[in-house]
Amino acid sequence: MEPAEAEFLAEKELVTIVPNFSLDRIHLIGGDLGPFNPGLPVEVPVWLAINLKQRQKCRLIPPEWMDVEKLEEIRDQERKEDTFTPMPSPYYMELTKLLLNYASDNIPKADEIRTLVKDTWDTRIAKLRLSADSFVRQQEAHAKLDNLTLMEINTTGTFLTQALNHMYKLRTNLQPGESAHSQDF
Repeated sequence: MEPAEAEFLAEKELVTIVPNFSLDRIHLIGGDLGPFNPGLPVEVPVWLAINLKQRQKCRLIPPEWMDVEKLEEIRDQERKEDTFTPMPSPYYMELTKLLLNYASDNIPKADEIRTLVKDTWDTRIAKLRLSADSFVRQQEAHAKLDNLTLMEINTTGTFLTQALNHMYKLRTNLQPGESAHSQDF
């Protein structure tokens, strides 16, 4: 899966906006949205929030977890624990990127938030690399990937599957197979 595909999935997450226009309920395949009334908050998918924000039709309210104090707690907890801690959203990295790229003027302390999320990401990716290294060295057969997000799995998935495939090939070449032909004639 490409990062763009994970971002596409993240765009279905709901965020709160405050519209500056009036519109009755919208009936879409994915469900009904609205009604939209000026000044009254309404939940919409990220893709719609970004579209309305680009057209200056709304103000975006950042998700509850997109706060400097909460993100500092998450980062510190992630650094303390040996295992992966639960993230506030399964798409925390994608949502941060999208919302800060398109609505940073609606997000207080946007630069600090960007830095905290990047620090958390870097910590988690470093843990993932260490886990993968340990997994490969110990020649494990399976791994438990609790609390990882799709984007994190995606980041190391290709490398890890290729490494495991090479290990498998090496192991099977070192062990005599049932159909192995002897070089002695």
